[in-house]
Amino acid sequence: MSSHRATRLLATLLAGALVGACKPSASAPPVVAAPVAAAAPVLPQGSGCGPGIARTQAVVDSDVATGNLNPPVGERFSADLRRAAEACVAGKEREALGLLAAAKARYGYR
Repeated sequence: MSSHRATRLLATLLAGALVGACKPSASAPPVVAAPVAAAAPVLPQGSGCGPGIARTQAVVDSDVATGNLNPPVGERFSADLRRAAEACVAGKEREALGLLAAAKARYGYR
């Protein structure tokens, strides 16, 4: 056998061995299904301070549940909304709406 032919044979065998080594021997890891997104919350309807505060609280609860808002931040936001709700129940709509607007601005909500 000539040296050129032996070199080609060796290169072919080596390439075959390398290609065989590239094949995975273990099965691929299982595909993990993405979690199903939570259904959009049903937002309270109406005007005035009560429904506005309730709508914002529903959005905050949903954002915490989906991981879009950290729970400690959600709790602070909810505490601010409770203060607004207390003012609303006491008949202080202007104060309640001001507290709602301040809370939304503080946490970057519109």
